[in-house]
Order: sequence, then C-alpha cells, then structure tokens
Amino acid sequence: MESRGNQLLIRADAAPEIGTGHVMRCLALAQAWREAGGEAVLATALSPGGLEDRLVAEGLSIHRLVAEAGSDADARATAALARDLGAVWTVVDGYQFMGNYQRVLKDAGLRVLVIDDYGHAGHYWADAVLNQNLNAHGTLYASREPGVRLLLGPRYVLLRREFWKWRGWKHSHARQATNVLVTFGGVDPANVTLKAMAALAKLASTYWQAAVVVGPSNPNLPALRSAASSAPQSTRLLSDVRDMAELMAWADVVVTAGGSTTWELAFMGLPALTVIVADNQVELAETLSAHGVVQNLGWHTRLAEEELVEALAGLMSDQVARRAMGSLGQELVDGDGGRRVVQALQEAVA
Repeated sequence: MESRGNQLLIRADAAPEIGTGHVMRCLALAQAWREAGGEAVLATALSPGGLEDRLVAEGLSIHRLVAEAGSDADARATAALARDLGAVWTVVDGYQFMGNYQRVLKDAGLRVLVIDDYGHAGHYWADAVLNQNLNAHGTLYASREPGVRLLLGPRYVLLRREFWKWRGWKHSHARQATNVLVTFGGVDPANVTLKAMAALAKLASTYWQAAVVVGPSNPNLPALRSAASSAPQSTRLLSDVRDMAELMAWADVVVTAGGSTTWELAFMGLPALTVIVADNQVELAETLSAHGVVQNLGWHTRLAEEELVEALAGLMSDQVARRAMGSLGQELVDGDGGRRVVQALQEAVA
C-alpha cells in the first residue's frame, strides 16, 4: 500500500457490546484532521452494520483487521498498516488497548496518540494522551514515558463536523418544554430507549412531541416502532441520523445515556437527564451532574419508570433549571476541541 501523504491512522472498534462511541469520537478527530488538509484511515476489527457506510461517506477509508482486538497480533498488524500508509500519527481509542499494545506501536517507530477516559492502560508508551473528561488530571498517567504530552479536559472535547456551525449559538428555553429528544447510542442492547418512551407516554397532562434516535443496528427496532406508533402524542422514530446537532437545536430536553453524547448536549446548551447503561459512563455522568450540567438518574437497572416520569415532568416545567444547565454546559465546551487536538499533533511533527 502506498502512502497518500498526510495520513492519520485510527484504530478503534464498534460493536453491540461496546457501542459506537469510540468510533464516533474518532470520526470527529478525522474530520478535524481532514479539515486541516490531511487524510484518515480507520483500522477496525469490529463494526456493526450501517456504521461503515457513514464513515465512508465522511471520507474515511476502512481497513478490516482479522486479529483479536487488543492482541499483540492486532498491534503488529496496525503497525504494519501505519508504516505502509506512511501515517504521521496513529490514534488508538478503546479499553482493550493496554500499555503493551502501545509499546508494540512505539517499537515500530510510530508516533502514537491514545484517546483515554480513566487511565486504564497501566503504563503509557504513547507520545500523547487525550482525555477530554472533567476529572482528567496528570496523576491518572503518572506511569508514563518521559515526554508524553497530556491533552486534558473539556477544552479538547471532540465534536463532529455537524456541530461546528453551531459555535456561539444559544439555546432558547421556553417556560414549558415540549420537544423531547431520546437517544441511547447506536446499539442500546438493554433497550433503555423503550423505558424512556414508556415514561413519556405517562405524561398525560403535558403536551409534548418526541424524536427518538436509534442506530440502524439496534436489535429492538420492532418493539420501538410499535411503541412509537402507539404513543399518545407525536413520536418520530429516527434511525441512522446524520445531523444530531439539528435535532439537539430543536429539542428542549433530552433523555440519554451517560456517555460521550453528553458533551454534544453540553455544547448545544441542551438540558439532559442521563441514565447510566455501562460502567464507563459512571464517572462522566456523576461528574457532569455534580457540576450542574446534567441531572443524573443513575443506573438503568435501578431506575423505576415512575422516577423517570417524575424527573422528566420536573425538568420540562423548570425553565430556570434548564437555562442554568444549558449555560453551564456551554461554558465547558466551546466546539474547538478538535482543532486544538489537530494543532497539537501538527506541532509535534513540525
């Protein structure tokens, strides 16, 4: 394979068990890299149906790996691909990529960026580590090689291209919220989406309309279609949405998982009720809740439908709370995170 110039190689996976968050935030980085004049390739071992078409449409080349994700064989195959491409940076995003994986890449002479959330990898051999979370701090990466650059905090939040035009936009907050967005990621194996739709249906005395976003690989589509068609008020079930920013601008409140979507909501100034559906969401949801950006309702397995109804009705009627949540979110995320990350990568090779 021949080099095509200013190449960025991204190593990330998506699957029903891990969701699509790692790949989607890498898409945001790839878009920022391409905006600066480069090209991007995604190397992946796992990808649910429907996502690949979107990535290709966004200009990413896809390379399938056959090795077990996170294994030494995976690292060697990724290193070989990076060398063939002449990649100036190799980006690794996923909890299966530990310190030994990074070391294989570094021993191959590569320049490596690790996108991280909580210091899971043990020792860090990469050239740079990006952790966009509020609680990101250097002590998470005390075990690292000399000279590793740390890009820490919400100023480095990666947002996809669809959000860029909304920089500086301010969300209006009606006295009574009516437009409700429900989104639990590209897969939602626990079908928390259906619980949120059931809670909405119980807001009998309140006028509302809902947009429910699901991924094309969601295994519960038949049940969700049935719930949408029988909902007491207007409910749109939307799959494979390419412009979440437009929907977030339309919405007054959102019910969502506690993952990376919360950064998009913060940027858009959209008040959110978060429900935790995976271990890696706990710290982010709780931290954002402590800062007043979201209202975290805890684990989906412990959340009674009636509690969700009460929280939703309360937030929809509380204009002051919604305005405060929106303002706090936009103070944290300004939409320039991708540009800052790309600038840091370019400075390292200048």
